[in-house]
Amino acid sequence: MVDLASLSLFPATRAQVEESWRRTWPQWGGALCLTEYLARETEMECMDHAKDGKMITWVLAPRDDPTTLDFMCSCEAFKRAGLVAYPPSSASKPNSVHKVTCYAVASVFTPPSKRGRGYAGHMMRLLHWVIASRVNLPKFPEAWGAPPERVAEASEGLFSGLYSDVGEDFYHSAGPGGKEGGWETRGAVSTIWDVGMEEEEDNDEWTWLTQEQLIGLWDRDARRIKKELANMPTRDASYAVECPAAFVTYLPTNGVCGFHIPRSTYASDVSTAGRFWGVQSSSDPETYASWSVDLRPPPPTLIITRLCASEETFPGLIAKIKQAARQAGIGKVEVWKLRDGLKDIAQRTGGRTVIRSEHLPQIVWYGPGATGNIEWAYNEKFGWC
Repeated sequence: MVDLASLSLFPATRAQVEESWRRTWPQWGGALCLTEYLARETEMECMDHAKDGKMITWVLAPRDDPTTLDFMCSCEAFKRAGLVAYPPSSASKPNSVHKVTCYAVASVFTPPSKRGRGYAGHMMRLLHWVIASRVNLPKFPEAWGAPPERVAEASEGLFSGLYSDVGEDFYHSAGPGGKEGGWETRGAVSTIWDVGMEEEEDNDEWTWLTQEQLIGLWDRDARRIKKELANMPTRDASYAVECPAAFVTYLPTNGVCGFHIPRSTYASDVSTAGRFWGVQSSSDPETYASWSVDLRPPPPTLIITRLCASEETFPGLIAKIKQAARQAGIGKVEVWKLRDGLKDIAQRTGGRTVIRSEHLPQIVWYGPGATGNIEWAYNEKFGWC
């Protein structure tokens, strides 16, 4: 057993980045051979959501040998633009909305030979100290040695999120001061439709969207999200907390929503509706959806990454999404955290809402107050990485 104080968190060298990919390929490579997997990861790090220092691979390694390829474990942190909305002091005023730096954490991996020694948990506890604004962090535990060094491209995050496939407790126990105060689960809810066979009518009421067309729509959507946050009520039965101290969200811009498409379909022949990855109402441009395809586990699922609709336009939107899935030979459509006003309509259109046991959305807040008082708004698939 290695003394955890002899280890620290370091940004990976190029060789360590590539070693981390080789380690994860057997578990996460799916149908890709190693060469294809390495090529995909190389391409992905050059995309908008990751380039220009927005993605850093971190390794837990010995303090006296930080560049070793025999590091203990690794993870990735993506720097993102987000919004935080604070409720007003007076009910007659809108929420105060601010653009902030935040992070999405992914690819937490310990090789089998190094598991069971507490390395991954310690790495995640140290991660707070390199991505967070340290103003509200507790005192750094002496038993851990010195804090990790700050990195110019990182730090100053107001919140971070991840998606757990190892249950709720592991990441929650990885707090910045010890075994509490880590990431908390929020809204692990999916609504699923079986596509079936239905009559289809193409009409002028809907427009299929390419990935390029979606980029402009996501930019506009970010402005819409900001306006909606300003007017979001502080008391709502659907919230995880009774009266949020703040609402937080990632934004779908800068490649955050778009990268799902090439990542999920790399080296496959899957395409939907003639290479269209979204649909928009021609009569109500505020109604639209974007999607990608989850190939694992089989059979494939058309997964909605972002959905905007009213109670009136939602049935028509879902019908078009199911049409896109049907034309691609995909039998299931899924959306994450459908807002309450649409759940009854979803049920009437054949959707069933379930609590997920995987891909659990978890969040930790680095601002004033506790994570338990924070509401994760727009907790949809586009935030996943």
